[in-house]
Amino acid sequence: NFSIDLPSAEVAIQVSGAFGSRQEEAQRLGRLLRPKEGLVARFYAVVSRDTVDTDFASHRQRFLAEQGYSYRIIDADNLDALDRTA
Repeated sequence: NFSIDLPSAEVAIQVSGAFGSRQEEAQRLGRLLRPKEGLVARFYAVVSRDTVDTDFASHRQRFLAEQGYSYRIIDADNLDALDRTA
C-alpha cells in the first residue's frame, strides 16, 4: 500500500481485503487505473461467501460507488461470464 508504482499493470487481484480500509482499496484501485495509452485496467477482489469478508467487501464497495467507481459482482458459479466480457 505504501507508494507502490505500477505503471504498466493492467490487472490487480486482491485476495484478502479483510480489515482493509475503504480508502486503502480506493488507493489500490487508483494506482491501477492511472491512464495508460491503449490499455484497459481491471481490478478483481476475491471474496469468500458466507464469511466476515463479505461484510468488509460490501462496505468497501459502497464507498467506491460513492466515489464514482463502477463495479459488478460475479459469483463463482458464473465465472464464465468473465470470458464473455474480457
